[in-house]
Amino acid sequence: MSKPKILTVDDDPDILDVLELTLSELYEVSQANNGKQGLEVVQQFMPDLIICDYMMPIMNGREFCKALKKDILLRHVPVIMLTGKGETQDRIGGIEAGVDDYMVKPFAPDELLARIKMILRRTIDSLDANPLTHLPGNTSIMEEIQVHIDSGKKFAVGYADLDKFKVYNDSYGFEKGDMVIRSLARVLLKCVREKAGADAFVGHIGGDDFVFITDDSIMDEICKSIIEAFDKIVPSFYNTADLERGFITGKDRQGNEQNFGLIAVSIGIVSNVNQEISHVAQIGEIGAELKKFAKSTEGSNYVRDQRGRER
Repeated sequence: MSKPKILTVDDDPDILDVLELTLSELYEVSQANNGKQGLEVVQQFMPDLIICDYMMPIMNGREFCKALKKDILLRHVPVIMLTGKGETQDRIGGIEAGVDDYMVKPFAPDELLARIKMILRRTIDSLDANPLTHLPGNTSIMEEIQVHIDSGKKFAVGYADLDKFKVYNDSYGFEKGDMVIRSLARVLLKCVREKAGADAFVGHIGGDDFVFITDDSIMDEICKSIIEAFDKIVPSFYNTADLERGFITGKDRQGNEQNFGLIAVSIGIVSNVNQEISHVAQIGEIGAELKKFAKSTEGSNYVRDQRGRER
């Protein structure tokens, strides 16, 4: 696995040497002597994080950071700025330029490493999070599933999505559709964490597709809770006329007009209790099959993978 990349920018060679010694064991390090050179190195090195001094010749830390944040491909790169004691104005200028954190020189190496780790983790989470629900996205989902596989413990993965959602989106518009997706996200979070604890994982694959991971022994109970909670709020998504009819008229994926019932949630459960799960893709394939089967039944429901179970 490749090391994260860190660019250090400082006109003091002693500081650059200290940073190199502090960081090189855990990170791939590149260096620059001023802000102008730093911007040139960034384009080639593409760092995951930048540490720069505030006071530098040619281009100081504030100017460097402002230029960095103007580039749409680089603005996400976090910056830790090094300042002298009591240099309040430097900090204010850095904040205005988009600096993510500060360290006062001389800095403690252990504290710097801790801050780097925290900021990199926060940045990864932020970039991976779904912009609509702010739940962890695909990278985090795959990592979390792999952690569970590697642990050797028994677990279950729930794949949830919405039935009749496309026609609802076409009829009511994307703004209302987004409201429904956020509502499902809140239901999933509430129900999963009530049963499995505050640290239980819920992720958003995209669109109306979600994943949650728990101990297998409580998965059925959680799914029942999700279905009950979601069905309770479904009427709030519709106008009075559609609600009284119990359906809306729209076109299916082949372009044929027909009546569609109210939105429902379908959940497929994949577990390693009765079968061996060896890789993430295996879970995704089984989950997709199960969701398709669950959708064949009218209304909200969940189904378990029966492979490996005694008949």
